[in-house]
Amino acid sequence: MRPFELTAPTTVEAALATPGTFLAGGTTLVDLMKLNVLTPPRVLDINALPLRGIDAADGLRIGALERMGDIAAHPGVYPVISRALLLSASQQLRNMASIGGNLLQRTRCSYFRDVATPCNKREPGSGCPAISGANRMHAVLGTSEKCVATHASDVAVALVALDAEVRLAGSDGERVVKLADFYRLPGETPEVENDLRPGELITEVVVPRLDWATRSTYVKVRDRQSYEFALCSAAVALDIRDSRVVDARVAVGGVATVPWRLRAVEDALRGEPAGLASFEAATALAAEGAEPLSANGFKVALLKRTIVRALHELAEESH
Repeated sequence: MRPFELTAPTTVEAALATPGTFLAGGTTLVDLMKLNVLTPPRVLDINALPLRGIDAADGLRIGALERMGDIAAHPGVYPVISRALLLSASQQLRNMASIGGNLLQRTRCSYFRDVATPCNKREPGSGCPAISGANRMHAVLGTSEKCVATHASDVAVALVALDAEVRLAGSDGERVVKLADFYRLPGETPEVENDLRPGELITEVVVPRLDWATRSTYVKVRDRQSYEFALCSAAVALDIRDSRVVDARVAVGGVATVPWRLRAVEDALRGEPAGLASFEAATALAAEGAEPLSANGFKVALLKRTIVRALHELAEESH
């Protein structure tokens, strides 16, 4: 780790006025600084900022500095969000990591984290060795010739499924962006991962009210049960009435370069019986546009099975 200056602003205004890299829980930033993937000259500890609180009175509002563990335990949080958080990391990490920091965490691609290898995210124009190299964990959706790295956040998948927004503060004032629009596909510029402008700060996560999202879940498939990153995950909410699907929300992780909303699957589910045949027919659309690499073709079938498993779990709960 290279030397850096540490300051601790106590107001949002002071934080925005001070150039530097924001530090909350530090579970991603400090890790990458130790690897010299990130080498900020100044780090701003923002834990004293008034960006906490969970309000579930009408929808859900979560301060950006709320810890993952506290959010997961809150009774007003939708099950899909709570479960995604609980499956994200150990209790120790959940007690440290902030929701804002989790949404901004960097990819776990081994090439990105190894400064001895090329990586277009880390050094634009240097290449993407994952395309022809070790790519079992990489994306099959939303990829480009420049990058095939998967997005790491579990809870971002759940939030995208529920049409969540992030409130951002910067030198030009505040703005609100849908989380699904906040993340950028790699395209020709994989180093630009999101819509966060220089000096901007996530201040709040806002989830619209969706009463039937109380029937929701997050299924995560991974190589080991204990806090591994996803090979594939599915965030699903279902509105089932009289044994038919009235509405649905479906997003997936571990298979795409951003949290991946599956609107075609949602459309195919609406109006259909809440049963295995309908679920399998709808999820046949899930892998449209997939471009498997040499070692991750299994993710195409795994993607469909993971969604069916989540849908089946919710349908069983409705009986």
